[in-house]
Amino acid sequence: GKEPEKTLFRRLRADILAVMGPLGAPWSAGFRQQSGPESGEFMFEFDEDKIFHVDLENKKTIWRLPDFGKFTSFEAQGALGNIAFLRKNMEIMIQRSNRTRAENVPPEVMVYPENPVELGEPKILICFVTKFSPPVLNVTWFKNGQTVEKGVEETDFYPRDQDNSFRKFSYLTFIPEPNDIYTCQVEHWGLSTLWVLAPFPHTAPRTISLPCLTPSVCVCVCVGCVIGSLLHAKALRPMMIGV
Repeated sequence: GKEPEKTLFRRLRADILAVMGPLGAPWSAGFRQQSGPESGEFMFEFDEDKIFHVDLENKKTIWRLPDFGKFTSFEAQGALGNIAFLRKNMEIMIQRSNRTRAENVPPEVMVYPENPVELGEPKILICFVTKFSPPVLNVTWFKNGQTVEKGVEETDFYPRDQDNSFRKFSYLTFIPEPNDIYTCQVEHWGLSTLWVLAPFPHTAPRTISLPCLTPSVCVCVCVGCVIGSLLHAKALRPMMIGV
């Protein structure tokens, strides 16, 4: 039968390959990894802004904004050829490295509102996860300790050409109400410490029970006196995963 997502998350094998253009120019990136089923990603970006990615399963080009597709086009079949090339090279690299796994790089996590928050008005919270590797990650939103599934959207994994790590955004549409606590939980192999940050400054501390499982990081946002502050968390130390 199909393995649960959590099991696949813990069975990640492999390394990443990227194909990039000249520095400062538009470039595409692809990666292939072994995490149980066939997996990988092909995308194109300019100035760190995503233009499109290719749905490898359905062989379709997905534009970040629909209007982009009115001015240009991209054949998804080209991405499939790149992924096949990466797959072949990845298998060679695994053999040459004697199946040694790369270091797990823990993410940095920031939670902030897209725009200034007003009580009772629909807004968007952003959980920005960056500087991590490999690109396997679980992001979960909580409201007052309860899992939130409605109104959640995520981006693909965006490569960082500075250090070959990755970044990802998760968005939560919410209606701010006094004293609500929103939590972004991030699970990644590079995290060995559970973090639950205090609410915003100048608000009374509030303890809630969160179903966070290590390795993970939790960032809490309390809708209270100071709305719109930026919270920043980073794991104390990385956790090495052996073969």
